[in-house]
Amino acid sequence: MDRKMLLEIRVKCEEALKVTGHTRDIVMIPFSGEAEGPLFRGTIAPFAVDTQKAPKGGKPFLSARYLLCGKDRDGNGCRVFIENQGVFGEEFTPLVVTDSPLLADWETAPLSATVEGAPGGVTVRLFRGA
Repeated sequence: MDRKMLLEIRVKCEEALKVTGHTRDIVMIPFSGEAEGPLFRGTIAPFAVDTQKAPKGGKPFLSARYLLCGKDRDGNGCRVFIENQGVFGEEFTPLVVTDSPLLADWETAPLSATVEGAPGGVTVRLFRGA
């Protein structure tokens, strides 16, 4: 199956909060932004956060959870929840939940996501297929 981009999410990072622990460090980064693709366009709802857990001497594990509010291609208002977990620089397998009938197959389709640095934040790309 060919890989097809479903969404590009332009994330603007806010000021990070950090706890420097004895065995690991925790960084929580609130963020906002916009999403656009052929089937959906919208914005990131408030309270989105990327939580990074970094064991001393190890790679940080990221867990970003956020809700997109917008409209599907048919003009219907809808929401898309996305959870990306993994190690920065590697591909993620996102969990997606939506109330849009048009986007319903995103919940069960084989999906992947990439995260790349961008000025003031990151760009997340959500793909269908391998």
